[in-house]
Formats: sequence, structure tokens, C-alpha cells
Amino acid sequence: MTNCRKLALFGLIAATFALTGPAAAQEIKLTFADQGSPAGWGPSHALKPWMQQVEQATKGRVTFEYFPSQALLKGADMWRGVREGVADVAWCVQGYWPGQTPLSEVMSLPFLPITTAEQGSEVYWKLYEKFPSMQKEFGEIIPLVLHTSSANMIMTKKPVKTLEDLRGLKLRILNGPPAEMLKALGAEPMNVPMPEVRQAIESGVVDGTAGPWEAVHGYRLYESAKYFLEAPFYGSGFSVCANRKKFESLPADVRDQIMSVGGLAGARFWGKNFFDTAEQGALERAQAGNFAIERYKVPAEEVARWRKIAGEPLWDAWAKKAEASGQTDARTILNTALDLLKN
Repeated sequence: MTNCRKLALFGLIAATFALTGPAAAQEIKLTFADQGSPAGWGPSHALKPWMQQVEQATKGRVTFEYFPSQALLKGADMWRGVREGVADVAWCVQGYWPGQTPLSEVMSLPFLPITTAEQGSEVYWKLYEKFPSMQKEFGEIIPLVLHTSSANMIMTKKPVKTLEDLRGLKLRILNGPPAEMLKALGAEPMNVPMPEVRQAIESGVVDGTAGPWEAVHGYRLYESAKYFLEAPFYGSGFSVCANRKKFESLPADVRDQIMSVGGLAGARFWGKNFFDTAEQGALERAQAGNFAIERYKVPAEEVARWRKIAGEPLWDAWAKKAEASGQTDARTILNTALDLLKN
């Protein structure tokens, strides 16, 4: 064989390997479903940057096909959609499905001492890592990230400052412990998906809503609710979940690379960038639209009164209910959460 023919043969083999070799075979595209607008604070400051982190951690082997604004799945259908493989990954609002992950609801108990979403998210992931019972309740779904919101405020069309002002109001809030909190405070909880809340307030279906600054920014809640009542009412729990079968089918090194930016590091990143940084952005957006926001921070002694009515009793009731259903470590999980949040 002449040298020219040898060179041509080697070139053909090299080209064939480049097209069919291991690196090419391991290129993976995952679908990612989200209910939020890509222009929202959370998606633009946490979700999309995190997808880039995954792509960088996997050296480009994993990429995402992103479906925002409920284009692939409605917000309330995310969990089912991931479980059934409609989406490979989704951002899930745990409060849409009360009782589905009951032990994880510990992080949405009212009046917990959560100071920031970064702190709450860190505690959430540490609980998940520590307690097999929490891991078990996710079943066919595997959380890549668990995170919480910052403390939810209550936003209304008329001023609310006292416990008495809350009584009788119809307020949109997540199911589970947050809804029980409202009942204890004398208000009526309403289950409305966040993308529909602004219209619900404007039409009078609800008198207001609970929510964090990120939702104020993303859903322009300042356009329909002028009065913001600030207290550590509750934090919401969220997950970035993957279909377990799909995730476990990935090469082991790819799974490790994804979790290098998931897990505890991902919890901190999502909590901080999705929620903690959103306040200034929401205020600037409201000011740019000439919308006035009147904020009222509930005094510490009043918060303590509310906690005695709609906080600590619900902590105890939550633990007893979980224990009665067979979750024998529920109170230990609650106490561990409280200890971690104090540190």
C-alpha cells in the first residue's frame, strides 16, 4: 500500500471515529419544563444560569431543550409529567400537591425562623440527605435540587396591619401548612395558580395573595396589590426534579457532574439567585411602571403573637399527623430543621 493510500485510510478511520466515537455517542439532550416566563427573575437569574452550569460541568455532553411558560406542561402537572417522562426535568412547586411529599412540607410550616432563601434551601437539602424517609417519598422522581423561597408576604388591595384586618379575607396561598396557617389567622385560603393570580385579584375572585418578591417581579403583582404585609409567614418548597429512570440511564460520570452543581451547592445557588436577589428587581420594576407599593413590616411582638396562634400549634399538629400516618421520624425532622435554622 502506498503512503498516500495509507494516509487516506488513516484519515477515513479518524473521521469515522470522530463521528461515532464515545464522546459523540454520549451527547445528551434533556427536556426542561417550567411554568415561569423566561423573562421572570427566577428563570433568568437561577434556572437558565443553572442549565449553563450543568452544560459546563458535563463539558457540553448535556444540553437542555427548554420549555418555559407552561409550553410543555402546566404548573400543576409538572410532577406527573416528569414521573411519566413527558419532560426529563422540571421545576416543581411542591405546594401544588399537598400530602404527596408530606415530610418535605416541614419547610413550608408557618413562622419558621427562615431568614433567607439561601439558608432555607441549604436546610431543605440537608434534611433530604439525612433522612431516608424524605428520600423515599420522591419515588420515581429524583430531586437534582431542593430549595425554598424567601419568606412569603401577604399582598392585598386594601391595607392590612393586624390580625383583625386579616379575618375574612380571601387570599391565594399554597395548599398544605400555608393554607392551615391562613385558617388559623381567620382568613380564607384560595388555591389559584400563580400565573392567574393578578387577574384573580383584579376581578375580585381573591382579596390578595401570599408570595415572595420573585413572584411580585415575575407576575407584576404590584399592578393589582398595593399593600405589602411583611412577616415570616412561611417559605415555599420547590424542586428541580428529574425522571428517575432517565437520570439513572445516564453514564455515572455524567450523573456525578450534574450533581456537582446540584445537591447542596445547587440548593444554595437557587435559593439565593431565584429569591434573595429579587426584592430590588421587583421594586425597580414597580417604580419604572409608576406603581406605588406601601410596605408594612409587622413588629416582632405582633409576629410572636401570630406565631403562638398559627405557627407553633401547626408545627405540633403537623408532626402528630405525620406520626399517625406512620412517619415515625416526623418530629425528629421538625426539630432538626429548627436546630439547623437557628445555626
